Amino acid sequence: MDEPMSAEDSKSGPLAGLRFIEMAGIGPAPFACMVLADLGATGIRIESPRPGLSLGAPQRDITRRGRPGVVVDLAQPAGVKLLLQLVSQADVLVEGFRPGVMERLGAGPTECLARQPRLVYGRMTGWGQEGPFARVAGHDLTYLAAAGVLAHVGRRGQPPTPPLNLVADYGGGAMLLLVGLLAALWESRASGQGQVVDAAMIDGAALLMSMYHSLSDQDLWSTERGVNLLDSGAPFYDVYRTADDGWLAVACLEPAFYQSWLEVAGLAERGLPEQFDVAQWPVLRSAFEQAVASKSRADWAELLAGADACAEVVLSMTEAASHPQLAARATMVTHDGLVQAAAAPRFSRTPAATSRHMSSTDGSVFEAWGLAPDAIVDLRAAGVISG
Repeated sequence: MDEPMSAEDSKSGPLAGLRFIEMAGIGPAPFACMVLADLGATGIRIESPRPGLSLGAPQRDITRRGRPGVVVDLAQPAGVKLLLQLVSQADVLVEGFRPGVMERLGAGPTECLARQPRLVYGRMTGWGQEGPFARVAGHDLTYLAAAGVLAHVGRRGQPPTPPLNLVADYGGGAMLLLVGLLAALWESRASGQGQVVDAAMIDGAALLMSMYHSLSDQDLWSTERGVNLLDSGAPFYDVYRTADDGWLAVACLEPAFYQSWLEVAGLAERGLPEQFDVAQWPVLRSAFEQAVASKSRADWAELLAGADACAEVVLSMTEAASHPQLAARATMVTHDGLVQAAAAPRFSRTPAATSRHMSSTDGSVFEAWGLAPDAIVDLRAAGVISG
């Protein structure tokens, strides 16, 4: 059943009244714009009549939810003129192209800030706007490699393991971009001036390593992979195979939670070595492996329900919606047959809304951004806009 959806026009979230323009792309920039829309901002997605890489069917791309997409031919001067007219009505512009692309189109920060002096111009790239690699191609994995992240992800004796594309693209990219946009918007309230936000995935990935740099500086973290407290080195922070070939995640770092785990696992009276006796970790690991392998995943879920053992069965993305906590909070919802995460975080007075996909096949979206109906007809006839 589809979740009841707030009317798109009402925009009840904390960013209601904010307007943004998204230059269509893939990866972190669309995700950031999805979050802006979830939080109540009104957006418009500018798509090219000559699109590049597309991962899957656009109509099933969850990151496009909450704002209409329109096709504008920026190769035509009239298309650039239209974009700048939209900019004059906007608070934020987000683009994820290589450095220099927007300038070549005639819609770089200089032109846009001239049309809207308080515009926050968000730029999402892998390497940043300057430096010897600024115009070099890359992806999440290469940014993680260069930022000193990838070398530390994986098990001892095994190659570094790609952690999906969550760290550079989304954690160090989209989320850092969102922080930058909101910070610049706050500053513009006092100054009346906009500015450029240069969000680079390599910067964000490096920033996310702050705790590990701190631990390393104190000789509390080894650069060897898979031997540390949080990288599968510790037996009480790892995953174990269940009797039915499922998996159980054990993360009982604190002594009280560790003791609870031992009790649930039936190991409290086994006379095991002390938790932080590193030399005896292989003994603990063997005991944990045997204990976990003695029960099915369902058995462990039942045993651990409500226990402060910091252990959970490992669920797939299709199973997660059935977890009692996610179900109680309606963390996963279904719109138009697409299972997806609901808007987050949650607000006590101005709730965010998980919107469905939106498309524009008429001029209504342009009229909402101040264009006259006859101008829209002319632009469509000239092939400047479509979709």
